[in-house]
Amino acid sequence: MAYTGYATPIKISICILLLSLLLNFASAGRLLSKTGQGQEQDPMVFKYHNGPLLTGKISINLIWYGRFNPSQKAIVTDFITSLSSPSLSSQVQPSVATWWKNIEKYYTKIKSKKSSSLHLFLGNQNLDENYSLGKSLKMQQIEQLAANGDQMNAINVVLTSSDVVVDGFCSSKCGTHSSLRSRAAIKGKYPRFAYIWVGNSETQCPGQCAWPFHQPVYGPQSPPLIAPNNDVGVDGMIINLASLLAGVVTNPFGNGYFQGPAVAPLEAAAACPGIYGKGAYPGYAGDLLVDATTGASYNAHGSNGRKYLLPALYDPSTSTCSTLV
Repeated sequence: MAYTGYATPIKISICILLLSLLLNFASAGRLLSKTGQGQEQDPMVFKYHNGPLLTGKISINLIWYGRFNPSQKAIVTDFITSLSSPSLSSQVQPSVATWWKNIEKYYTKIKSKKSSSLHLFLGNQNLDENYSLGKSLKMQQIEQLAANGDQMNAINVVLTSSDVVVDGFCSSKCGTHSSLRSRAAIKGKYPRFAYIWVGNSETQCPGQCAWPFHQPVYGPQSPPLIAPNNDVGVDGMIINLASLLAGVVTNPFGNGYFQGPAVAPLEAAAACPGIYGKGAYPGYAGDLLVDATTGASYNAHGSNGRKYLLPALYDPSTSTCSTLV
């Protein structure tokens, strides 16, 4: 049996439900409790909990479970390759790489302690188009799929197609990240590796997991935005994948950067729910860029002329949510 990287098998989830957004905005207010010295402590402060971050060269290995067409795969792989383009100055701005560069602030903040640089790159891809574990999965089976990828210096990303039902999908989460023990020992130890799962919500719950590209199930009923890659399900997956990538590198083992209790942490992107551009508020994603030809909304340029909508990231240097536009 695989062990998670936490003391207890906690799963960190991301779900862009409008109801969750409203609750998260409400919970962002100061919740004060008294310490033993009579001082007030704010449990909702976003802070570093002294654990390791992911560092060095890390491959992002994609495990495609179910049926994805070539266009859908290209949307995801182009996003991954967009994260670490060599020269920001040569890119059309704002870019995916500029968005990701904000993650460096988490490393700079603790540079003198235990941090070093991080470089992500697209690794291996594993295709499971025949649903080897069936079309209804529990989280233990997601872990089983994640363990099929490389386990050294890697983040294994399990992507389930729109016809795959995953336990808790839509009802409580749109994706998760956690860690597992490697099956291979290195110098007598079994190191942990990180994994992510994200589901395609196109036919199951687009109003929950693909907002703002679909009418929301709860909250203000503002018109949905046009998806930048003309695929509501996969463009929604990109939002969740981006959020989880930001969370997994800055809080890979449950003791890195987060806000709130460890059992329900708000991480680098989850601490800024529903914010994609300036002026965002519950039910409104913010002032975004609009493609003149397609009318699609986006805030980042990527590889091969792609456009993406990416969530705001919490900036630890200013204690604010930072957007690209």
